[in-house]
Amino acid sequence: MTGIYGWKKKPFWIRLLHWEYWSFHAIYIPIYPIFIFLCLRARSFFFYAAANPAIKNGGFLGESKKEIFELAPSALQPRTIFFTKGSDPVWVLEQLLMTGFRFPMIGKPDIGGRGRGVKKLDDAATVMAYASASGIDFHIQEFIMYENEAGIFYYRFPGQEKGNISGIVKKEFLKVTGDGKKSVRDLLKTNPRAILQLPKLEYSEPDMMNRVLPPGEVFTVVPYGNHARGALFLDDSASASDALIEWMDTICFQIPQFFFGRLDIRYESRELLEQGKAFSVLEVNGAGSEPTHIYDPRHSIFFAWKEIIRHWLILFKISRINHRLGHRYLSLAEGVGMFRKDKSDSQKLAGLKSG
Repeated sequence: MTGIYGWKKKPFWIRLLHWEYWSFHAIYIPIYPIFIFLCLRARSFFFYAAANPAIKNGGFLGESKKEIFELAPSALQPRTIFFTKGSDPVWVLEQLLMTGFRFPMIGKPDIGGRGRGVKKLDDAATVMAYASASGIDFHIQEFIMYENEAGIFYYRFPGQEKGNISGIVKKEFLKVTGDGKKSVRDLLKTNPRAILQLPKLEYSEPDMMNRVLPPGEVFTVVPYGNHARGALFLDDSASASDALIEWMDTICFQIPQFFFGRLDIRYESRELLEQGKAFSVLEVNGAGSEPTHIYDPRHSIFFAWKEIIRHWLILFKISRINHRLGHRYLSLAEGVGMFRKDKSDSQKLAGLKSG
């Protein structure tokens, strides 16, 4: 068979032949023994909780975005309002409009990851539907219009005045270009990366999928840089300039006891970003952060394993130093509880459409 129905564009073969689409465990199982070795050396299976002492569980799992938001200066982040589950949808909408929010907005669960439960909210109806469907606490942010998004991985050993950038991922959103004839659905079918998103998009955005774009119009199908939602991740680590490292030091020193993690940032231009202008920190991710530059399609699985292990070693060293300074690891009961709660939260997120 040829064309878009050829075997190379079947979801099964796309996932099999491109490791970046493998499941989390398929990628990590071969190197788990190294992580277990680090746990044994630390005498704790949950040593990483000491990496960022001010963040719950060190930011590995189950951390509240509300708590992290309150740690970082609000001027660095998008305007955000947090709501408890079960909040009246009409009241939620009223609070947003009374405080000057305008459409579109972004809805996110307070505890999540890998894009779970994240949705662009284009009007009052979608805001109320999101609030109604949320099975856990959630927050709604202003939509940041800057065109560029990057994930910058930063670490600093406790006691040092200068940190390091260990990886930068540049994110390209999932887009299509109209021809005046094909629907968004048909345009997506020509791109293997987009083909994997079709089931989710059919579920969350059926009207958008039927839209026919004028010739030449570039349309952003998924307006945020999440790999699990079709964004292309490109390794831009080589661009880590002294100016950018200095800027990251300035930002991360404002987050109490933050030593290891990834900041997801939207910005207007790299030049302005290095000057500390025209940017917004969308997420602060802690000990559970992946060095997401590994997902560049040009990289092999062997490169990915090397980078993951390199970051585990950094995480181990930082956690051990903080532990010697008096910051505790999680107990076995606390660690098991953390994983159980994450599983429970994931089930509660099932009711939220992502789109």
